[in-house]
Amino acid sequence: MFCDGCGTAVQVGQPFCSRCGKQIVGTVAMMPRRGRVQEHIHLVGILWLALSAFNVIGGVILFIMANTFLAPGGGANAPHFLHFLLSAVAIFILVKSLTGFIAGWGLTQREPWARILVLVLAFISLFNVPFGTAVGSYTMWVLLASGSEEEYDTLVSARAAA
Repeated sequence: MFCDGCGTAVQVGQPFCSRCGKQIVGTVAMMPRRGRVQEHIHLVGILWLALSAFNVIGGVILFIMANTFLAPGGGANAPHFLHFLLSAVAIFILVKSLTGFIAGWGLTQREPWARILVLVLAFISLFNVPFGTAVGSYTMWVLLASGSEEEYDTLVSARAAA
């Protein structure tokens, strides 16, 4: 129970607020508590945008190295399959980064498809130690809790109604 003047917690039967001194008349109103998804969804979206930016940097560097140092006839004494393997890995990282940008933007805009997309990316990024693991775990903590799907759907419909 909270004071309707300043929001400080008050006890049942307390005549005055201990913080602002306002007289408590009648019943004390309960302030609605924000849910886990509502409190953390914007931060999750921003973290996915930041992680994707770092992945783009790594993917571009890997692609450049694979095509300059390890290219056939490039002077490196490496097996030829290494060039193709590292180029494919770099392209996979860049595609994952693009998907992360889309998912992060979708979460910040409360798009209905963004929750599922970011959960798929969260499971994939668990293998990307340490930052991908941290962001993936945090994402799953926010979006897989009981009632989080309903809360996210409520946020989506509230955004659509506005």
